[in-house]
Amino acid sequence: MKLKVWGARGSVPAPGPEMNRYGGNTSCVQLELSDGSTLIIDAGTGIRSLGVGTAKWRPKINILLTHLHLDHIQGLMFFAPCFHSESEITIWGPSSPEASLEERISRYISAPLSPVEVRELPCEVNFRNAPPSEWEIGPAKIHAEAVTHRGPTLGYRVTDGPTTLTYISDHEPGLGAPLESLEPEWISGYDLARDTDLLIHDCQYTDEEYPEHVGWGHSRLSDTLTFARRVEAQRLLMFHHDPLHSDDFLDRFQETARERWAELGGQDGGVQMAAEAQEIELGAPASVGAA
Repeated sequence: MKLKVWGARGSVPAPGPEMNRYGGNTSCVQLELSDGSTLIIDAGTGIRSLGVGTAKWRPKINILLTHLHLDHIQGLMFFAPCFHSESEITIWGPSSPEASLEERISRYISAPLSPVEVRELPCEVNFRNAPPSEWEIGPAKIHAEAVTHRGPTLGYRVTDGPTTLTYISDHEPGLGAPLESLEPEWISGYDLARDTDLLIHDCQYTDEEYPEHVGWGHSRLSDTLTFARRVEAQRLLMFHHDPLHSDDFLDRFQETARERWAELGGQDGGVQMAAEAQEIELGAPASVGAA
């Protein structure tokens, strides 16, 4: 399984010269599965660049949405395969008693927010609630589980052969409680991430910033690191960067994270800060020098 990051920013796009290295696009990750097929997780603004050059796309496309906050769906109406009649797109996401997945997404892809509506797209598009049990997409087994974040929000565990990736982009596992002493059953996302090869996890705030954001649904550094160690993740990719955090800030943030990861007993090179255009081959050794 191969991974490419197309957007790692959280909350709102953050373009600008001081954001070039880590990127300003919002959440979108592409997985290349063992059979060569593609699975997309989240459809933030990063999915626009992913969709450019549709000749490489197979007709059938699967997109897993963690939730429907704008920074995770904003790129959908700019995803080029949506405008090709041969495309068959299946969008999976969290269920809600309020309305169907299609109805909720249609609130965004409709006037006055969009020049087109879902029913006008030339592609074949299907909306499906993520099942409460494990299901398969190609060679991958997918498991979704509700996690602590505002609004119905899912984390995903993707297993392809011997390799497992867990993606929890927006998550506040402790809600201010001490994660190091909580029993596993009280930790949101614990079973989803347990023993995963790579954990992609929210790390929006420093410990100093977090007290002003308790309950906002995002993690401070200490909680991200503690969560990763509690679930015994082999590697951690810190994700959903705050739009105010520049490249230089994230460099320092990553250095601090690696020092504290080592203090917690994590393996050398096991922590990285997600960066746009970053590629990771799961099963390959971590690159200590990667951004």
